[in-house]
Amino acid sequence: MKYTKLPNTNIEVSKICLGTMTWGNQNTQEEAFEQMDYALSQGVNFFDTAELYPVPASPETYADTERIIGNWFQKTGNRAKVILATKIAGGGDYTKHIRTGKFNRKNITEAVEGSLKRLQTDYLDLFQLHWPERGVNAFGVRDYPYKTASKEAENHLEILATLDEFVKKGTLKAIGLSNETPWGTMQYLETAKIHNLARPITIQNSYSMVHRGYEYGMSEVSLREDIGLLAYSPLAQGVLSGKYLDGNSPEGSRGDLFPRFIARYMGDSSLEAVKRYDAIAKKNGITLTELALAFVNQLPFVTSNIIGATKMSQLKENIGSIHIDLSEDTLKEIEAVHAAIPNPAP
Repeated sequence: MKYTKLPNTNIEVSKICLGTMTWGNQNTQEEAFEQMDYALSQGVNFFDTAELYPVPASPETYADTERIIGNWFQKTGNRAKVILATKIAGGGDYTKHIRTGKFNRKNITEAVEGSLKRLQTDYLDLFQLHWPERGVNAFGVRDYPYKTASKEAENHLEILATLDEFVKKGTLKAIGLSNETPWGTMQYLETAKIHNLARPITIQNSYSMVHRGYEYGMSEVSLREDIGLLAYSPLAQGVLSGKYLDGNSPEGSRGDLFPRFIARYMGDSSLEAVKRYDAIAKKNGITLTELALAFVNQLPFVTSNIIGATKMSQLKENIGSIHIDLSEDTLKEIEAVHAAIPNPAP
């Protein structure tokens, strides 16, 4: 395994992060335990979860993923071996079963305390805001929704002041953002600087070979402001494994069970790009999955690459990608496809 540090900390994390959003829905607790056991044995010490998980979110399964991880900690005693990240869900129709209202002192406090209890721990290594509440172009929205976005932005000072209190107590080791924009990220960073509060050190946004929108501004923020990307959906919800090419939809796959989650990656241009990337992988004697993950692993603004799997064979392949180094010629071939079909999946 390869390791790096969460920016501005001494917290060492694996470049591969274990994503958990299928646990409690597509995966049972027993399967989740097997995944955690294997990942840890391979040097993966960074796990990411959220109070929202499993996905799709529902009142019946709310926070079951955190409970599963907490049960594993209780069974194995491995809490100290894991750098643990979780997220607070924002308000909105999709999460009305969790809470109403904005990120404020009351809701943040309840979320932190709830996650601690479910995860059976007295501290969280990284606590993240799951997405902005003002309305941004995320989750498949290509353009900024200026007609419908809230004119009122988050109360950055109240949010950071509340989180700072938990950091000072040691309950939270660090804080981060997710699904944020350059403007929102800079607002948090500047507010933290002006008021001498704990600053976000990571941002968890989607990034893959068919969705490189992070490079339109956020990559510069990452590099110049030292806020590392935790890349999620590096396989574009499995589309970059190639399993959905030629009209295929394997039984039990995410696309088969929840087609709306892969729809953003299934346009004609996206699938054409996937075919071209698949040809590059075959030429290099590796799988498309390995190519896609190895590409993300080597990016200078990526702190860790969040992988997820429903099968052990997938998990082993995903973690194994850390050992693949792409040549300059291969990277040029990837860039040629990107130049021809830039960011086909929003």
